[in-house]
Amino acid sequence: MKATRISPPVLLLLPAVIVLAAVVIMPLALSLYSSFTPFRLTKPETFFTFIGLRNYARILTDWNFWAAFLRTVVLLTVALNLEMLLGLGLALLVEKATRGQRLLRTIMMFPMMFSPILVGFQFKFMFNDNIGLVNNALQSLGLTDRAIPWLIDGKLAFAAISIAEIWSSTSIFAILILAGLLAMPKEPVEAARVDGCTPWQTFRYVTWPFVMPFAFIAMTIRSLDVARAYDIVKIMTDGGPAGRTELLWTLIARTAYSDARMGPANAMAYFSILLSIVFTVYFFRKLAAARTQIGAEW
Repeated sequence: MKATRISPPVLLLLPAVIVLAAVVIMPLALSLYSSFTPFRLTKPETFFTFIGLRNYARILTDWNFWAAFLRTVVLLTVALNLEMLLGLGLALLVEKATRGQRLLRTIMMFPMMFSPILVGFQFKFMFNDNIGLVNNALQSLGLTDRAIPWLIDGKLAFAAISIAEIWSSTSIFAILILAGLLAMPKEPVEAARVDGCTPWQTFRYVTWPFVMPFAFIAMTIRSLDVARAYDIVKIMTDGGPAGRTELLWTLIARTAYSDARMGPANAMAYFSILLSIVFTVYFFRKLAAARTQIGAEW
């Protein structure tokens, strides 16, 4: 009987497939299975108790989960819109620069070089009640006569987290939109000026439709990041005060590790992935429509 020989390409790929299975596929499969169990870290035997969709059913009636879900959607909406507007403004300013444009592009990338944990510590210090830069600046300018409890008041803490997220990631929008502006042909802009279009009309009907796909690419990337935001929130407020800045993934981490309820936490995690999928599909459709429009007009 002739032995079956494995082809060289399969042999070359086999180590990578084994590592991928061990590092990615197996943990995903185990976490998915545990979402159908009441698995607790303090009771390992519960991993083998199958309870069906009971964890998912409890999520639907869990107010804490839906509150965290809503906060995540609000943060995502606020952060994406402000990052796009600020990134667009930065890109337009840098594109107009006649000198030092390379230096400006490099400076614009600085916030991306900081890890989210470092950004969290940085803004936690800046918004500190007593020694924070923000309160000291406001009091020095005479805008307030007392320290503002940025990280203690729920609404102010959420605003502080939003500012940290926006600062750290606006450069993603700026760089991608700037790439679109630099790739854009100059003839349509010049033709619009010759036809008597105002700067706003030129931007609205000529420039923006061309750079829109680049903005949607940035939105797709950032929607995935914000939907699983954890590091900055964990460092700045740890979900407080009284859970008013608790987002999806801080709630999931608290349920999994502080409460040791891995089964319900994994159910929350897989349910939360739907948020990322919905926003990704939405922005990809917008991106496809924008590309179609450019193909028809240009």
